[in-house]
Amino acid sequence: MSQNETAATLAPILTSEQKDAMLKPIDDTIDAIQKKINALRVNGVDKVTAINEEIKSVKKNKELDETTRNKIIQKDNILLEDAKKVVQQNKEKISALIKEAETYLSQHYAIDYQNHIKADVENRKNLLNQEHVAELAKLKDEHLSSLAQLQGEVDACTDEKEKAEKQSILKNENYIYKNRVYDSKLSYQKKMQALKDEKHEAFLYKYHLIDLLRNSRFTISQQIAQKAENYGYNFSAKQFLLKNGLYIAIITVFLVFCIMAPIQQGTALLTWKNILQILSNASPRVFLALGVAGLILLAGTDLSIGRMVGLATTITAIFWHEGNNSIHLFGGGYLNFDAWPDFARIIVPLIICILVCSFFSCLAGFFTARFKMHPFISTMANMLIIFGLWFYATQGTNSGGVKTSLVNLVTPVIKLNEDSVGFPTIILWAIACVAVVWFIWNKTKFGKNMYAVGGNPEAASVSGISVFWVTMGVFAMAGVLYGIGGFLECSRAQGSASAAYGSGWETDAIAACVVGGISFNGGIGKISGAVAGVVIFTALTYALTYLNIDTNIQYVIKGIIILAAVTMDSLKYLKKK
Repeated sequence: MSQNETAATLAPILTSEQKDAMLKPIDDTIDAIQKKINALRVNGVDKVTAINEEIKSVKKNKELDETTRNKIIQKDNILLEDAKKVVQQNKEKISALIKEAETYLSQHYAIDYQNHIKADVENRKNLLNQEHVAELAKLKDEHLSSLAQLQGEVDACTDEKEKAEKQSILKNENYIYKNRVYDSKLSYQKKMQALKDEKHEAFLYKYHLIDLLRNSRFTISQQIAQKAENYGYNFSAKQFLLKNGLYIAIITVFLVFCIMAPIQQGTALLTWKNILQILSNASPRVFLALGVAGLILLAGTDLSIGRMVGLATTITAIFWHEGNNSIHLFGGGYLNFDAWPDFARIIVPLIICILVCSFFSCLAGFFTARFKMHPFISTMANMLIIFGLWFYATQGTNSGGVKTSLVNLVTPVIKLNEDSVGFPTIILWAIACVAVVWFIWNKTKFGKNMYAVGGNPEAASVSGISVFWVTMGVFAMAGVLYGIGGFLECSRAQGSASAAYGSGWETDAIAACVVGGISFNGGIGKISGAVAGVVIFTALTYALTYLNIDTNIQYVIKGIIILAAVTMDSLKYLKKK
């Protein structure tokens, strides 16, 4: 089928004049309504905006004395009140005009204009597809013809030097063909993108008109419609899978486990009781993940998290133990805190956990910030020091049980009635932690500096940011979070802690961060990603345990997830470069 015959089978292509003619009645109608609205806004909304701007300008004007400034502001406030009265008087009229315009647009815009543009774009896409296929076929035919001709010349040539030259030309023909195909595909993609843009612009134009009518104050449904359109316009399957592929894979595996659970165990996995248990298990780990997330944001890591957990849980358990402690610190006598009031037995270990964990974290941070030591080394040294020192201090003895009333004071389980599933309030601690860390990361100067140092420490230093103190601050914040996380873990597990408690937790925390999109390349990551990573990872671990999967196999699965997460992060980083 020839190109002319192909075009004949498709609907006629709209000209720019035809498109303008379809849009003109809409523009004229909306423009007439817009002029009425503008006239009502002149002495109302527009005047309010202008007076407010003038008041701001007067307040910032340092050349004016206090008396003059107050007189101008007082005069402007009187005018402002008059303008606000006009706004109230015209409010209903403007609302009615906006409703009239939007009703007209809903009745006419899609039918009289947008649908025609969509159909026209689809017709041109079909034509472009057929033209592209025809062009590729033509290029291939020309290539095969050239190859045959050049091969014949090579075969007919008797002179070795001339034959070698012709063979080189024959070889180059393949490269020429590949380049022509690439250029054709590139041109095709550009044209397809132009058509996609035209369709998108037809959608946006309607909201441009509404934007003028509403003074940029869209309704919720209008905002949702625009976000949905923009998401579809910018959507890329490749980017989506690169960004969310690991999430999808893990959630799919978890759903498979949910299906397997009733078959293998005879009970459902996805029950409210199990969901709350997963969130309860995840809550202390949120503190640990958010602590190490800051270090990963600086292109670092922390291998001492597990030992910090063992340290904090044991300190807490010593204070909470009923009667004489089974742990003799550094070979000393029995410790007994039963005489202490409950409030002191809660606050004192919490403070000690925070101080001790912060000390060790800052120790690693100092060597990293001052001597440019990689966090892998400084935190590995920390891990060995903490474990050796604390194991020597406690002789590796298990703390035993703790006083239940203290656990109930720190992390009570709320039940509406005897039959209801209890809500573990440890989840509220995690929510509070997320809120505080989110605020620090996103709303403080320290948070902005943290992202800057993580993205490019040299550029951050040149711009006046102290890389040393930002690094120390991140390590200190991590120590505080580790201390609180270990304290809460003791409450969640109800004691039975030792120096070895928390072994391997550093891998879980780091894995949760990388699964959640905190980049090891530094400067990239969100709180929401780290939290999602913790919940997903904890849920997966819970499901594996629930299904009685061997612990060693669980390590294998976790290792594969970490490799996959870091690989995808590296791919995103390489693509940006």
